[in-house]
Amino acid sequence: MNQSPGRDLSIIIPLYNEQDCVKPLFAALGEAFADVDRLLEIILVDDGSRDQTYRTAVAESETTDLPVKIISLQRNFGQTAAMQAGIDAATGRLIATLDGDLQNDPADIPAMVQALEDRQLDLLVGRRAKRQDGLVLRLIPSWIANRLIAMTTGVRISDYGCSLKIYRGDVIRQIRLIGEMHRFIPAWVAAVTDPSRIGEMDVRHRARQFGSSKYGISRTIRVVIDLLSVLFFMRYRNRPGHFFGSCGMLVGGLGMSLMAMLLVSKFLYGQDIGTRPLLLIAVVAILSSLQLICFGVMAEMLARNSNTGPVSDVASQRLTSHQGSSHRGSSHRGYWVREQTMSASYPSDSDELMISLPSNRSVITRKAG
Repeated sequence: MNQSPGRDLSIIIPLYNEQDCVKPLFAALGEAFADVDRLLEIILVDDGSRDQTYRTAVAESETTDLPVKIISLQRNFGQTAAMQAGIDAATGRLIATLDGDLQNDPADIPAMVQALEDRQLDLLVGRRAKRQDGLVLRLIPSWIANRLIAMTTGVRISDYGCSLKIYRGDVIRQIRLIGEMHRFIPAWVAAVTDPSRIGEMDVRHRARQFGSSKYGISRTIRVVIDLLSVLFFMRYRNRPGHFFGSCGMLVGGLGMSLMAMLLVSKFLYGQDIGTRPLLLIAVVAILSSLQLICFGVMAEMLARNSNTGPVSDVASQRLTSHQGSSHRGSSHRGYWVREQTMSASYPSDSDELMISLPSNRSVITRKAG
């Protein structure tokens, strides 16, 4: 990540079909940070909205004094990918995330930032004290998901689903988010640092004023599936051979036991085993165990020779950076950027966009007018 000097706080806000929320969101951000003495940037990530969210955000960014970057994904990748795109573009020492539907209050961010620094935490999670959501479609699934995640990961957080969080940038940048894994960020941070460096703080929660919720029962099912992936990565990411080797030995033990039983039946009791289904099951189990063990050895070799984490599933994105005038920063012209995985920053003495890419990644840029 190419980090510009002096950035203190990056605020990442994913948006999906939130055109009616954009204008009041800018007003709330301006009010929340009017008297805050921090060098900050606002990063809006339009997650392939089908309405006028992107155009509205661009128009509002031209009228605000806040420094704003707008990332527009070419299609809807999901909230996790949108958050990862924002993290990739962020330059702040601290990073805040919140939803763009105005249910989170941006005015809580300054107090959370101060609390994170005072308590010397790596992650501070918002806890919605008085939730303004429906009982059946939101509160009950959320309660089940929170308890299940806490029991499975061992990281006791009351409200995993609250998007309002404050991170230390050097910690969250070590994590790559995929699927629905933004919900499990506290568990990932605990794996990177220590559970004692994660805290909670009560925050305000408001009823949705515009649009409709993107959450529901179907999303809870996807969360459960991703939870299994998180559990695997947390326990076996650096030693996958243990997982596949254990499975192989278990299956192989079953196959050998069946084979021993069949051989006893044949040689001691003279029974014909050639047509018995158990013989086929035993042979398949033994061969499968050998395959699992070999796969575990190869996975272990790859894990030992790899320094990368989970890979982001953001395939392509379009970035327009609108830098509003600010008493702490200079304005810059916007650029269209088409790429796969990126980080971008503006040098203080140039209006050229600096882009750092992993190897074998191409980028095409042109000025946006």
